[in-house]
Order: sequence, then structure tokens, then C-alpha cells
Amino acid sequence: MILAAVSGGSDSKGLLLALHEAIARGGFSAFSLSACTIDHGLRPESADEARAVAQFCADRKIPHLTRQWQGEKPETGLQAAAREARYVLLAAAAEVVGAQCIVTAHTADDQAETVTMRQSRSQADAPGLAGMADGMLVDRRVWVLRPFLRQRRADIRSYLTLRGEDWFDDPSNANLRFERVRVRQALRDESATDQFSAAAEARRRSSARAASLLERHAVVFEGLAARIDPALAEKMSDPDWRRAILALTAVMGGRQHLPGRETAARLAAFLAEGRDGRMTAGRVVFDRRRSGLYLYREARNLPDLVIQPHQKAIWDGRFIVTNTGAVPLMVGGGVDAVELTARPIAAGLPEAIVKRAAKSAPAFSLAGQVPLSTAALVESSIGLYDTFLPRFDLMIANSIAALFGRDRYLAPPVHDVLTEKTG
Repeated sequence: MILAAVSGGSDSKGLLLALHEAIARGGFSAFSLSACTIDHGLRPESADEARAVAQFCADRKIPHLTRQWQGEKPETGLQAAAREARYVLLAAAAEVVGAQCIVTAHTADDQAETVTMRQSRSQADAPGLAGMADGMLVDRRVWVLRPFLRQRRADIRSYLTLRGEDWFDDPSNANLRFERVRVRQALRDESATDQFSAAAEARRRSSARAASLLERHAVVFEGLAARIDPALAEKMSDPDWRRAILALTAVMGGRQHLPGRETAARLAAFLAEGRDGRMTAGRVVFDRRRSGLYLYREARNLPDLVIQPHQKAIWDGRFIVTNTGAVPLMVGGGVDAVELTARPIAAGLPEAIVKRAAKSAPAFSLAGQVPLSTAALVESSIGLYDTFLPRFDLMIANSIAALFGRDRYLAPPVHDVLTEKTG
């Protein structure tokens, strides 16, 4: 089952129709098709447009769902918030219909806009300059595929016109309040899709090499501390190794993004000194000793969290905690080293590092009373990849998951996502 995300615009309507025709011709008899429209509720016309898409699908006997973005809408970062809400709603809809994947109609035009926006605020070798991946895992549960990344919007509209189909034009696509709209209007040349394909392949190779370096030169102890071989600690000039260290830093610090360029530069300067010592960056302490470089969360600003019975939540961005008990579970920060397992010390983590890392470990109690961890199921959260995982980063994500004692991420349902450009 394929779930197509359809807004009623030209791109998504063209994708839905192309998939429907391909399946109807019998070339993809093993596949079935459903559609889902996300009504963000940002325009008065959005509900009518969703109903029109539903009728379009009904006329072709394509099952269709509409999902609404509920709740307050942010005044800033609206498009980013809408994007995240859209994917969460699509992932939930995919589970309802039993879809193995979601398809969206991002085009070569969208890709050019994305790369242009990222170029304005990234370093020349930043991973984000590869643009959008042809596949992305959402919430660790369903893959979003983008088969139209090599297609031009003009070609899709020509295809719809030939079939006598119209589409909706969202007025927000002309609103200069949004950065993407300003970039879209500024772009005049047609960026070659081969350039983006080469950048994506370079990022995939970087992911593979960074994954290999982490597997050979890094160890993580109980999700609380990491050790990096001293010989590799200072080699931040290697872009793949720098990326590996920064990815590990983001996970150890409970962050969803890699540290910024200033943080990376400060860390590189510290490591280049080659001397023992400590520094803090991105909520992570870098503790350099003769036996290696150790990373652990600094013991500051640790949150208090109450998890209701049979619910789960993310604590400090680092741990997914499930309350299996019948009363509220309190989660706070900082425990004595004696409460931690002896396994890290037995595995070679210096006792002094264990004591420091213990200060930022989660501590549990039931209803604020007797300390208890038996009601808590705990696994590491990898915020860098758990919500959105681009396919070209799958190898480094799996390497980090293994370091933190997690299962590998769900594999993509297909190997070749992109369709060739047609005239």
C-alpha cells in the first residue's frame, strides 16, 4: 500500500494521477494506492480544497483521508511547524491504512530552493547542501519517498493540462513573508538535477565513512558517556570525522541538530591543543585524558518530568522513558555513582568519568517518594535522527544507534526511488 500526500496543488495532484494510471495499467499490480490530505487550517479555503481532493479521489475509487492540524499555530517558524505537523499526521494516517510508505511530490524546483536557502547559512561542506533526500524515515515508523525530485513543475503541469485536470494554487506560495517564496522568485536558472544527485551521493559516502570511523574509534557506556580513541580525537580537519564527532555530541547533549559552526570551531581549537583538560560545548563536557577523549552531559539545567502510568516521554532529549507502573513516575537528574551499574567501569570507563557522568543520569521515583527504576523502561533517544532520518544518513544513524544499544532503523521499502525526467 502506498499513501500519497495530496494537497490539490499541481505537484501532488500530478503524482497521485501518475501513480493511479501506472497501477491501473497493470505494471504495478502488487501495489495499491490511498491518499491523504492535511488541512493545516491556515486559510478559509483549505477545508473546501480538501473536500475537492476527496471527490477527485472518489471519482477514481482511490481511498482518501483528511487530517486536520489542530491546536494553536505559532507566530514565528510557521512553515517549519506546519511541515513537522504534516509529517506526523501523515505517519499516523499511514498506520491507519496499513501503508508501507508515503509518497510526496517534491520536485526539482523544490530541491533548488532548498539548497539555495541552505547555502545562505551553511559552510561549503555542510551535509545539508545535498538537499532533500529521495527518502526520509519519519518517527522511526514509516518512510516518506520523493519520486519526483528530478521532475520540473512545468512538466507536471503540462501532464495535468493534457489530461484536462486543473489544480489549486496556494496563495502562501506567493507570500514574500516566507523565505522559500523569496528564494523561488529570485531563482532564474534551472539548476541541473545531476548536481543534486552528485551532492546526495557525496553525502551518502560521507555517512558511510563517518559510520565506519565511529564503529572503529568510539564506545558509548550506558548511554551516559562516550570514549573516543586519543589518536582520532584531534583530527577535526577531516570533514567526515568532524561530522562523526559532532553527531555524537548532538546525541550526548540531547539535541536534534548538529552543533553550529562556532561551537564546532571552538571544539576543534580545544582538541588541536593536544593537552589534557575539559571544555563544555553543546551541553556536553569534553574531558580529554591520556586514555582518550570522554564525552558526557554537563550536570546543569536537568529537567524534572512526571510521566503518567502507561505513558512514555523523552527526558532531557536523551532518554525515552516508559512508565510501566500504575502511579506517576518522577524523573529527575543526578544519581550517586553507586546507583549505576558496574558495567561501565568493568568495560574500561574510568571511575572518575563514571562519577561525573552519573550527575546527569536520570533518577526515578514513584509519586515523588521511594526511588525506584523498576517501573521505568529506558532507551536512548537519538533526536538527531528519530524524527526525521534522510536516507543518505541511514548508515551513520545505524552506527550511532548501535553505539547507544538501539536496534537498527527501519530499512527503506525500495532501493530506487527517483523516476527519470521525462519531456
